[in-house]
Amino acid sequence: MIIDSHVHLKHGNVDRTEYAAETIVESMDGAGVDKSIVFAICTTAWNAIELATAAHTQFPDRLIPYAYALPSSERTILDDLEEAVVNRGFKGIKIHGGECTLGEYVSDPVLKLAGRLGVPCLIDFCGRHKDLDRIANSFPETQIIVAHLGQYLTSNQPLIDQFIGTAEACPNVYLDISGVVLLWKIREAVERVGALRVIWGTDGPYPTPDLKTYITTDIAKVRASGISEADQQAVLCDTISNLLNL
Repeated sequence: MIIDSHVHLKHGNVDRTEYAAETIVESMDGAGVDKSIVFAICTTAWNAIELATAAHTQFPDRLIPYAYALPSSERTILDDLEEAVVNRGFKGIKIHGGECTLGEYVSDPVLKLAGRLGVPCLIDFCGRHKDLDRIANSFPETQIIVAHLGQYLTSNQPLIDQFIGTAEACPNVYLDISGVVLLWKIREAVERVGALRVIWGTDGPYPTPDLKTYITTDIAKVRASGISEADQQAVLCDTISNLLNL
């Protein structure tokens, strides 16, 4: 089994591209992916919940929903996040450091809620390692998934090493390898923290060169990273499956 742990119903690109659940599943079928974790960003927390709910309702055995924690001046989002997890079967919460601060006065209530509910937070730290260090140590009961090994498409090796180092020190930290361009860092992450805390995802869908090939190329990165077949199985499926109790 292969699980894509990082798929956008709505992207954070310039066009804020949205992808229908049917399109996502069609691309999964073409690439041999069994399940995908889906969420939306660059929209309100409430709209993101509705988009993910609709996708999961349409494909309950294929698409696994995460909520999106974007604060609003209109009202608190905490009750809606909890309702999504408790009543709608949502398995995690997405936070994006590019859309809101990760300061304690904003993110901490969400992190506390996730720990109480027993669901992980997938966080894009946008390269801000100090935020991970604070969060991981302040919330040891909350499982933190670090998107993109710390920063999307980065070639900054010392920065990646800092994020891996925090994962070594903090057993509640998992490493998402979507958007990683330095393939040897996938192997180093596995060697340093173990394959059962490294998670594959595509950060898709992307149409270049086409939706299917984008996924298969990303799977090939894991196959070519130099890790064992058993570790490949963990990274491509078992780690996220165990974390989410699938």
